[in-house]
Amino acid sequence: QVQLVESGGGLVQPGGSLRLSCVASGFTFSAYTMSWYWQAPGKGRELVARMSPSGIVTNYADSVKGRFTISRDNVKNTVYLQMNSLKPEDTAVYYCYSRISSSDYWGQGTQVTVSS
Repeated sequence: QVQLVESGGGLVQPGGSLRLSCVASGFTFSAYTMSWYWQAPGKGRELVARMSPSGIVTNYADSVKGRFTISRDNVKNTVYLQMNSLKPEDTAVYYCYSRISSSDYWGQGTQVTVSS
């Protein structure tokens, strides 16, 4: 069964950094696009970053370009989100996501709070 388990969230000051991890299991990780979404209080989930199976193609939300970097390790079945120069508006629950065989799979989410 497909599982996506995020970790790495927490409280960080503005300008700080965090690295989120998402460990995947139950499917052929190297064959699927992996994504990170966020959901701020009172808002819907929005795409933050996405990476193709090979890691060659990436897409980012305009608001995080130049600050966030998505990467993946197809041996460890893990996708990462390196977040630098964090801003208070980055505060959200961050979710790992993949669409596998026409079904949507989400992790449980990890809270990131950017505050002084």
